[in-house]
Amino acid sequence: MNKKGVEAVALSIRSLSMDAIQKANSGHPGLPLGAAEAAAVLYGEVMKHNPANSKWADRDRFVLSAGHGSMLLYSILHLAGYKVSLDDIKNFRQVGSKCPGHPEYGDTDGVECTGGPLGQGVSMAVGMAIAEQMLAAKFNTKGHKIVDHYTYSLVGEGCLQEGVASEACSLAGNLKLGKLIVFYDQNKISIDGNTDITFTDNIAARYKAYGWQVLKGSMYDVEGIVELVKEAKKCKDQPTLIMLKSVIGKGAPKQGTADVHGAPLGAEGIVAAKKKLGLPVDQDFYVVPEAYKYFESKKAAFAKAEADWNADFAAWAKENPELKKLWDAYHSDAVTDDTVKDVVYKVGDACATRDASGKALNVIAARYANLVGGSADLMGPNKTAFKATDNGTFSPENRAGRTIEYGIREFAMSAVCAGISLHGGLRPFCATFLVFADYLRPSLRVVSLMKQPVIYVFTHDSIYVGEDGPTHQPIETMTSLRAIPGVQAIRPGDPEESMEAWKIAYASKDHPVCMAFTRQALAVYEKDDKSWKKNMAANGAYIVKNGADKPDITILASGSEVNMALQAAAEVPEKKIRVVSVPDLKKFENLPKAKQDAIIGETKRVVCTEAGISMEWLQFTSKENCFCIDTFGTSGPANKVAEYLGFTAKNLAKLLKK
Repeated sequence: MNKKGVEAVALSIRSLSMDAIQKANSGHPGLPLGAAEAAAVLYGEVMKHNPANSKWADRDRFVLSAGHGSMLLYSILHLAGYKVSLDDIKNFRQVGSKCPGHPEYGDTDGVECTGGPLGQGVSMAVGMAIAEQMLAAKFNTKGHKIVDHYTYSLVGEGCLQEGVASEACSLAGNLKLGKLIVFYDQNKISIDGNTDITFTDNIAARYKAYGWQVLKGSMYDVEGIVELVKEAKKCKDQPTLIMLKSVIGKGAPKQGTADVHGAPLGAEGIVAAKKKLGLPVDQDFYVVPEAYKYFESKKAAFAKAEADWNADFAAWAKENPELKKLWDAYHSDAVTDDTVKDVVYKVGDACATRDASGKALNVIAARYANLVGGSADLMGPNKTAFKATDNGTFSPENRAGRTIEYGIREFAMSAVCAGISLHGGLRPFCATFLVFADYLRPSLRVVSLMKQPVIYVFTHDSIYVGEDGPTHQPIETMTSLRAIPGVQAIRPGDPEESMEAWKIAYASKDHPVCMAFTRQALAVYEKDDKSWKKNMAANGAYIVKNGADKPDITILASGSEVNMALQAAAEVPEKKIRVVSVPDLKKFENLPKAKQDAIIGETKRVVCTEAGISMEWLQFTSKENCFCIDTFGTSGPANKVAEYLGFTAKNLAKLLKK
């Protein structure tokens, strides 16, 4: 180990970080100044990676979960040789910069994920570690280990306080993810002061209780960190937490205090820090020459690691042509069995759309072998069980399982799915009740920011949950999902639409898709639009019952309310009524007005209905013509709850007659 080279890299990280933050007049110098050695050791001595190709499939992954310390990551990426220039660093936190305030997936070469709010990054790292194990079980052979890498993450005090990290790390321990190694920057400082004011957990004991191996050391013993990683790798059946005692803002005048956490050091502070660290005070963005030389000397070894893997991969592909075909399909979301047919229904068939979703899920799973996922302890109610032949449940004993048992951890479930998706090679879905979307919403927002096509299955989508009462009856939830930019939210109206919803969801390449399904049975209805499948996908809406070219009333309905609309229309034969199914309201509302008008028709009146709040539907009609639910529900049998709220086909018919 070139100890001097590693120390030069750490010093250069501090130099670049404090100057970039000062120039931007914004940022968090505490972590990069305090934890520079961890980054220097990881990228220089520990990780299997090649800066010339940040997308090498078998690279080790590193996730900076404490993303506010982003200059730590940008500095090491620059020094190691990724496509992050000194000019990029000088442009830190500016509009259009490759070095935004927090690491953003897709903005910066070498950044593995949008860590976002604290705790989500390490949770995504858990997903990456799961993906590595799944793919290794599928594709490794006796002669070739083409999937064999580690996932690393750096967490701070805040990450370990956030519940999502606790959820995900508990799951990681249960799954015995031995190739997950997390560094804890143990500086005991957060924004408001010493963490003892709120956070006195025995972290070592907590993580041991989760089933982790816990190791301890100093952030400033670079040789010791290397040895700790070696020790971590010896443990095959536990993830490892390496606790490194550190000093926040090391070298700054106010090191070790909250004052250095989240604000530039100031001109005088910069001078004082540079003097203490032995950096030239008259040079900004100074890099110790030895740091560049150190990584220059590593370049050939980095390239050789990938070249050796490429050679091994080529030999594996030659020996296993069918596996190679499958590998390509997994990494491109291609069909692996084109004999699988869609579920077919007849008009009048009736079932809960959650049941229809379960059948559709198994069609998609049979057609695309890379679909994996599961439910937050609701596999039965969510109808998300794979067929018994589909490799079973992912576990320490069965890494080939396609089903992931998440337990009651909705937030972590979504973040883990994000990590699986980011890793590449697998297509994840997760499931829970629609009302519990609020528990995972912060992750869904980050998933959308990263443009990851994670699939979300939500069941029990309305007041028809019934006896569980208002806490479990989503009223505003569909609207809240549609409000997140980039999220596609689909609420199918019958079993046929449910099959199409799954096909639309799997076809997505650049955004998450949320599907909401019913607990109660819905009948398959005849569809006047014979191109309805194409129009549902393209427009988010289509004509179910034409009524007339110039109808008296057009009803826009989503989900279970399409059946209600058809029943209500039948009770008003004296009026020409068009019924439009709108399974994807967001897509429909974003159509050009001419397309919307063609679907709505030249009508005298528009009535909208959904078993949820009226807010979004008001763009198409008046409040008086919204047959929606703008209040919480109540507990009782589903139909009695609907009657209590006046949400019946009979009352919709009364509105149509007005």
